[in-house]
Amino acid sequence: MTPEFEIRPFQPGDIDMLYRICLLTGNAGEDATGTVDDRILGHCYAAPYVTFEPDLCFVLASHGIALGYILGTRDSVSFAKTCEAQWWPKLRLQYLLPEDDDLSPAAMMVRAIHQGYQAPSLSNEYPAHLHIDILPNGQSMGYGRKMIKMFCDRLRDYSVSALHFGVSQANGSALGFYRHLGFHVIQESKTSYMFGMHLD
Repeated sequence: MTPEFEIRPFQPGDIDMLYRICLLTGNAGEDATGTVDDRILGHCYAAPYVTFEPDLCFVLASHGIALGYILGTRDSVSFAKTCEAQWWPKLRLQYLLPEDDDLSPAAMMVRAIHQGYQAPSLSNEYPAHLHIDILPNGQSMGYGRKMIKMFCDRLRDYSVSALHFGVSQANGSALGFYRHLGFHVIQESKTSYMFGMHLD
């Protein structure tokens, strides 16, 4: 019998749900449907990770169906180079640059594809990074904490020294959660915080 909730490794059949989860949590944790192309958030924040580092992707599933994920890379600099060579070029042909005066969320995501992922300078000290998203029916039951522990333990298995990730300042409920887990703010902008943790 398939368990009601389980955290398990990513399976190829999960990919469409990962795209869906990315869209439904893509507006500072809220639904981004109608503001951007349905697939573009997944193209940027989910699919390249499961393509190049599937061993670092874990899924929260209910009756076998994904309703959350945690994924990332052990080496942000190397990941950026891989994506620039193998991921972004095809997407840049699919999503053409918008006009300069188009400041919509959709246009901003297309520009992100043309810019590509750039590893921040803090990657020298915090080389790994992660993304975690869980739909509402999987929240507030302790699974987010368990998924982060599983991800960090896997990084320790790979002798990764530290990790980082960004959180929108608009996602207020997440900020206290990450601090409670031992992450600390290592960088701040007008719209977001960068959290980090040393693993050794």
